[in-house]
Amino acid sequence: MASLAKLLFVTLLASSLLASPGSAQLSPTFYSTSCPNLLTIVRNAMTQAVNNEARMAASILRLFFHDCFVNGCDASILLDDTATFTGEKNAGPNRNSARGYEVIDAIKTRVEAACNATVSCADILALAARDGVVLVGGQSWTVPLGRRDARTASQSAANAQIPAPTSSLATLATTRRANCPATGGDANLAPMDTTPARFDNDYYRGLVARRGLFHSDQELFNGGSQDAAVRGYSNNAASFLGDFAAAMVRMGNISPLTGTNGEVRRNCRRIN
Repeated sequence: MASLAKLLFVTLLASSLLASPGSAQLSPTFYSTSCPNLLTIVRNAMTQAVNNEARMAASILRLFFHDCFVNGCDASILLDDTATFTGEKNAGPNRNSARGYEVIDAIKTRVEAACNATVSCADILALAARDGVVLVGGQSWTVPLGRRDARTASQSAANAQIPAPTSSLATLATTRRANCPATGGDANLAPMDTTPARFDNDYYRGLVARRGLFHSDQELFNGGSQDAAVRGYSNNAASFLGDFAAAMVRMGNISPLTGTNGEVRRNCRRIN
């Protein structure tokens, strides 16, 4: 699943720069007493979602990524626009591409039935992202918990802080042109690697072979300082899987709201 693999490079760089002291207040056992069945509830719901559509694993992880990189992992991306509030869903990097909101809604409904007003949407998203990766063959990691949900969102920050799929490459791969015309075809899907339903290192093998789908993909292997890492991951799946899991923990620690900051939303789409 290339879209998951691609996150590793951005995450390793930015999470080290943006991690917050608030992450020290997170703990994997945060809900062990207040919501003891939380992990099972999330895993069961994600299993159902991924069984229905394998690429939902990548979609949920992308939501987590786009959430964390805009003012921290606070579920701000889940807030709907209203007449008096502009959220992040219609920011350029998210509009008509970010998806999986209904899966988080379904998980939240189940969690609220078991543990009313206890578990944040931010933590549900973090757990769902991990479970999605595992369900398509990726390595698991321990998710620190205790995040709280933002009462605000920033479309301008989403436009500025989420990396765009553009670069200096002149053209897309010729084999994609028929499926990705210059006009139209917005609903067409194109795989970013040869194993779109499996979490592995095939994405990096494709980059080494100069088969990156997007401009920003092939820039990861284009004569720069990151070439050695790409080549290393292409040859060593275990190294990639281990580093990816570590990067996800670091990303989840970006500027979380903890303690009395923020709130625990009852509905992930709106503030209480």
